[in-house]
Amino acid sequence: MTSPLLELNHVSRTFMVKKQQIKAVDDVSFSLGTGEVLCLVGESGCGKTTTGKIIAGLLSPSSGKIFFKGNDISTLSKDQHNAYRLGVQMIHQDPYASLNPTQTIFEILATPLRYHKLVKTDKECRDRVLSLLELVDLTPPDDFVEKYPHQLSGGQRQRVSIARSLTVNPSFLVADEAVSMVDVSIRISLLRTLSHLKDELGLSVLFITHDLALAKYFAWDGRIGVMYLGRMVELSPAPFLVDHPQHPYTQVLLSAIPEADPDITRKKQSLQLRSMDVPSLLRLPSGCSFHPRCPRFAGQLCQEQIPSLTSFYDGSAVACHLVMDDRKKDVIKA
Repeated sequence: MTSPLLELNHVSRTFMVKKQQIKAVDDVSFSLGTGEVLCLVGESGCGKTTTGKIIAGLLSPSSGKIFFKGNDISTLSKDQHNAYRLGVQMIHQDPYASLNPTQTIFEILATPLRYHKLVKTDKECRDRVLSLLELVDLTPPDDFVEKYPHQLSGGQRQRVSIARSLTVNPSFLVADEAVSMVDVSIRISLLRTLSHLKDELGLSVLFITHDLALAKYFAWDGRIGVMYLGRMVELSPAPFLVDHPQHPYTQVLLSAIPEADPDITRKKQSLQLRSMDVPSLLRLPSGCSFHPRCPRFAGQLCQEQIPSLTSFYDGSAVACHLVMDDRKKDVIKA
């Protein structure tokens, strides 16, 4: 069996807020192979962006291990760590703030190429910049190289951001809400570009979004992980999660997605939460952190015991006491 490209093993990240320690990411584990897609979804503050920053090397885990190509990144030599940082690149959410407004598009893309000595001559540099722009569907590329970011639309700027992430030939992309700040009309076009790049370049992609409908579209051949207050509550192949959501929180999220067919939307039953208030990370509930809002709340067990993420033979994994009781015979024993 091929080892995963990247693996998180019980990773947590804490911060000090108001002289109190909070866990933004709490005991998260998953792995991705070469060419795989995993979408992380959840409400704001659930820890998905922090998880992405940890993977990209922008934050260090407070506990747990991260393995890249089978190597524990905390034990890498300087050269190995540099290779890891180049191998995992991030596409930021805001195409207006993530590009230097004083540089032309050519300078934005040429800078990492020259800094990391990936090109030898000016001609080679320009040819590489033009090919990167073609890769992200900014054509003809000569129309864009001398422009500044303010001269481009939001969608075009995000394509430049994607091109910049590809300059150092990464094997893993972290796309953090990469289409949330562009017009709805061009989101699908950007997702198609990312999907094409994944297939053409063999990239693994961690796609972070608050929109489960987008995750459903982009990760249909991959997996979707649902996070809530820092913990992974469900992780399943996308078609299975959409057709057979198991965790009550996933069921609530899916019930809120409008359908294209108005007849289906009218007949769709929306699940009601016990409370609309999301608990603060400064005052997390005891036991299962979702229990104050859970429509299937089962009393003392949910209030007192934190459910662990349990894997099943169908490829799904769920952190819910009720699901565990219903599917005891399907549990993969550790």
